[in-house]
Order: sequence, then structure tokens, then C-alpha cells
Amino acid sequence: MQKWFSAFDDAIIQRQWRANPSRGGGGVSFTKEVDTNVATGAPPRRQRVPGRACPWREPIRGRRGARPGGGDAGGTPGETVRHCSAPEDPIFRFSSLHSYPFPGTIKSWDMSRKRHHLIPETFGVKRRRKRGPVESDPLRGEPGSARAAVSELMQLFPRGLFEDALPPIVLRSQVYSLVPDRTVADRQLKELQEQGEIRIVQLGFDLDAHGIIFTEDYRTRVCDCVLKACDGRPYAGAVQKFLASVLPACGDLSFQQDQMTQTFGFRDSEITHLVNAGVLTVRDAGSWWLAVPGAGRFIKYFVKGRQAVLSMVRKAKYRELLLSELLGRRAPVVVRLGLTYHVHDLIGAQLVDCISTTSGTLLRLPET
Repeated sequence: MQKWFSAFDDAIIQRQWRANPSRGGGGVSFTKEVDTNVATGAPPRRQRVPGRACPWREPIRGRRGARPGGGDAGGTPGETVRHCSAPEDPIFRFSSLHSYPFPGTIKSWDMSRKRHHLIPETFGVKRRRKRGPVESDPLRGEPGSARAAVSELMQLFPRGLFEDALPPIVLRSQVYSLVPDRTVADRQLKELQEQGEIRIVQLGFDLDAHGIIFTEDYRTRVCDCVLKACDGRPYAGAVQKFLASVLPACGDLSFQQDQMTQTFGFRDSEITHLVNAGVLTVRDAGSWWLAVPGAGRFIKYFVKGRQAVLSMVRKAKYRELLLSELLGRRAPVVVRLGLTYHVHDLIGAQLVDCISTTSGTLLRLPET
């Protein structure tokens, strides 16, 4: 232990003496270094340690006590020695990428700026959330006229299913799915009926089951199908008389006995022929509904298809189903008229509730 302390003292004493090779004759003299801070009473200065180049400090040239062309401690003569400045040295050189002396402060300032954008102002104007793209409803469009809604729904009617023997039929409830204001829809449909552009018939499976048919389509199908089927039969003349006199003059949904006998001159036997031909159906004693010949098959398909589509929604989780998902499924066999045709009916008849969500329209069975 004493040998170690003696070696440490010798190293300190040798450090205080500095080799001076400037003496003539190739000799070397040793001069004792005196710390000027100790001589003046100032606190001793921390020694600089030569080492690798420090990126925060430029190389110091012409250090105090070093002669030109001479060497310094830890280096060779004529070589510039790089020193790492002590922590208390006030000289710093900053990188051009960081103009602020404390990078940690810059990071904290950036984070606080981000938090400022995230946290809404308490007393200022509230920031509104930006709305993303909303999926368009494949059924509901912009509120339009009842005439345009009927024309659009006519395109969904499967004419090939009935071999083009039936005129395209649209239900009043389906029009409500495209024209949500029922008062406006009923008023426009009434105007079209008074103008003779459309005919409204009673389908029979429900009191509110009213079918809408264009008058021209009705006349064409009845003439092409019914008259050909009635050719040579006694009620063919009654059907032609009905199409020529009653259909253009009266656009009512039903006909009374006094109206048929006194106004249009039909006998009771002719009225019976019209019922047998399928042009009229009995409403009650002395009253008849306007009917579509051969519409019984359509009514059968429609009722079964409605129940099948309702069952698809009922079997879904929470008894609700996205409209896009429902239309993307494979239709059951009994849905002969098409899923879209029946979905318009379910929405307009209010058999399902429509709820707007970010994923699209949600169909939900109403609570009973």
C-alpha cells in the first residue's frame, strides 16, 4: 500500500515538471509549471485532457505556453492537439440542425404544440369534427316527385316472370320509400290519377294494398291478353265496352251500381261478365273494385316474398341488419320478385325502421 502511494506522489511531482526541448545543444531542460490561477488566488483551473476530436468544439490552436512548431503534452511537434472542453467551459459550438441550445426543450415545445392541437379550446370556438365519406344509400335518393318514383320502381318489376302478361305493378307503400313525405306523395298520386296517367287498383290481400299501374300499360295488357282469351265468348263485348267508355272517363278505385247502370249503361249481366273476365272484383253488394286480370299469381308471390325478407331481418343478430348486407345476400327461392323490390315495400310500409349510421342504413324490426 505504501509503495502504491509513493508511486502516485512521484507521478504528481513529475507532472509539475515540463520538458523543454528548446535548449541549445540538443539538451532538454525541465521547467516547473506554475498555475497562474493559484498564483493570483483564483480557484484552480481544471486540466484539459487531450483525446479524440469533440464535435462541439473547434480545435484550439496556439495554446497558452506552447511555442510555435513545438509539441504539447500528448502530441507530436507541429501537430494541432484537439481538446475536449470541460463542462464549465462557456464556449460551445452548436450544430446547424439545432438552432436551440437545449434539444430537450425543443422536443418538449413540439409536444406541447401537439397537445395544443389535440385539446380543444375551453373558451374559444369548438373545433368541429371533419366528416368522412358516408356510404350512399342504394335505395334512398334525393326527395323527388311521385311520378319519377313510380317510373323508377317500374324498372324493378320482373316482367319476364309473368311472360309479359301483366302490366308492371308498383305498390303505394313502395312510393313512400322514395318520397318520405306521405302527404306530398298522396297528393301527387291523386293528381296523376285525375289526369288519367295512372290507375290505382285494389290488390285484395290488405286494405292498404293499392297497386299503381300506368293507364297505357293497363289498356295494352288487357287488350292483348284478355280480349284474345275472350275471343268468341259472350263477355268479350262487355270488356271492349268497359275499355272504351269507362276507363278513359272514370279514374276511381271502385265503381257503384248506379254509376255503372245509369251513367255508363251496363246491364247486370254485363257487369257479371266483367267480373268473370277479371276486370272487376266484388267489393260488397252493389260495389266493385277495379282489378288486373291474372294478378292472382303476382299477389301470391308478393305475400310470400314479403314474409321471407322479414324473416331474414328477424333472424339476424339483435333483429337488425345493414341494408347493404341484406341486398348483398342471396335471395331465398320464394323471393321471386327480387330483394330490392321487397325492401322498398318493407321501408314504405314501415314494417322495419330505417336508422342512418356511419356504415349505411340499418334496418331494424320495430319493438312490439
